[in-house]
Amino acid sequence: MKLSKNFTLVELVKSDSALRLGLDNTPSQGVINNLHALVTHVLQPIREHYGKPVRISSGYRSGAVNAAVGGSKTSDHMQGFAADIEVLGVTNYDLAKWIQDNLKFTQVILEFYTMGVPHSGWVHVSYDINNLRNHALTAIKKEGKTIYLAGLVA
Repeated sequence: MKLSKNFTLVELVKSDSALRLGLDNTPSQGVINNLHALVTHVLQPIREHYGKPVRISSGYRSGAVNAAVGGSKTSDHMQGFAADIEVLGVTNYDLAKWIQDNLKFTQVILEFYTMGVPHSGWVHVSYDINNLRNHALTAIKKEGKTIYLAGLVA
């Protein structure tokens, strides 16, 4: 099922962890609707801006898949609101900054990016039509724990 010109449902629900562990990662129609909104308002505009494929490392996660990968118990991935992404040839900081400056979104998180290492980490972005707060954070590891800093910090 195509969600847009450049995105399919399959790529947004694909999960190596689900396959490896034999977990069901089939989305409900409500989740599919949320994924469609995420693609329409965030992922497709990124694809059109950069003219390059958007690599999705994690999209929808069922509750079981989310628990298996250690995701937050309130993760937007479980509702189809979020994806972890990268664009080849674009630093993850630049990608997160472009999203922050040009799109409406719920949350963008620059996750585990290291300045000077362009493809370190990834960008988490979520889109919930009922909660477009344009909240930007940076996730780092400190003493083995994930810490979230306000704003995009490179």
